[in-house]
Amino acid sequence: MRISSILREERFLLLALVVAIVAYTGEHAALEGGRLPALIAATALIVTIVLVSIRVAHHAEILAVKVGDPYGTMILTLSAVVVEVIILAILMSGESSPTLVRDTIYSAVMLDINGILGLAALLGGLKHGEQPYNDDSSRTYGVMILTAMGISMIVPEFIPDAKWHYYSVFTICAMIALYALFLRMQVGQHSYFFSYSYPRVERKKQDAEDGHGDESTWASVATILVGVVLIGVLAEFMSAFMSTGLSGSGTPPAVAAFVVAAISAAPEILTALRAGLRNRMQATVNIAMGASLSTVILTVPVMEAIALYTGQPFIMAMSPVQTVMVAITLVAAAINLNDGETNAIEGMTHFILFATFIMLTALGL
Repeated sequence: MRISSILREERFLLLALVVAIVAYTGEHAALEGGRLPALIAATALIVTIVLVSIRVAHHAEILAVKVGDPYGTMILTLSAVVVEVIILAILMSGESSPTLVRDTIYSAVMLDINGILGLAALLGGLKHGEQPYNDDSSRTYGVMILTAMGISMIVPEFIPDAKWHYYSVFTICAMIALYALFLRMQVGQHSYFFSYSYPRVERKKQDAEDGHGDESTWASVATILVGVVLIGVLAEFMSAFMSTGLSGSGTPPAVAAFVVAAISAAPEILTALRAGLRNRMQATVNIAMGASLSTVILTVPVMEAIALYTGQPFIMAMSPVQTVMVAITLVAAAINLNDGETNAIEGMTHFILFATFIMLTALGL
């Protein structure tokens, strides 16, 4: 009975295994069939990867509930970043746009802050009114995101091509130093920056709703590892199908970057929305802002290290449109997240910025 229950709960992982086998056996036929079969196969793989990511996030959330904030949201955001880095590394191993890494990080920040946080604050505000959280966390996240993106995605515009190696090494060291300090603050003496003391009645109600107490910790860890491996395998096939399906279609290169960002953020969207609707805005802020920071501060050094190893630099400097959108987003976040409470109007401003980002991506900007 226990085995059948586990198999039923992890049916998405079993489905992913079947899809991986089908993709392996039918890869050549789909690629030789032309653009349409390749696009259909790529879409099926994207959906499957999202389903596996949801299961990975579910078990990360189980671990998060057990250890509590701020460790909990750190586990959630790190699991998403691992998925993103794996997919990016696989896509970059083939023929891909030199701006893929830059566009993916930019898309992730837009999706996390404007999409996830905006929608959660909008829906949560309509349901609960003003939603409290610890404003120390938002200010800390905001200034670190600004610093990390400035160093890694704005300053490179002014670095001569002949000296990119030196600045790439510096960027890696800077990101590692920033993350080391951030990690120490998040789990050390300043951990209270990233938590909020809800009334005891609300905490008991939330614990009852989560209901993760009986889950095995080691089972969750094992499932996360299996899920990450499956995502890597599926992403390998997805890369080939997407390359064939989008080749010659006139689709903006940024669309592939948005797909990668959306895949990694899909589980976070569900978790953040649930937290917002339950009046747990601190978790939403930690997930959205923490995911943005982790994407920049962890993805950049990994991908820069790959660039140094292969000798092939990426274009990391943001375009003028991207720079303006990031600036507007961070200024809006600094104003909206400065008083320890969110509301529907603040959520709507970020969600409109997300809609603007989608429109600009569709226009190829």
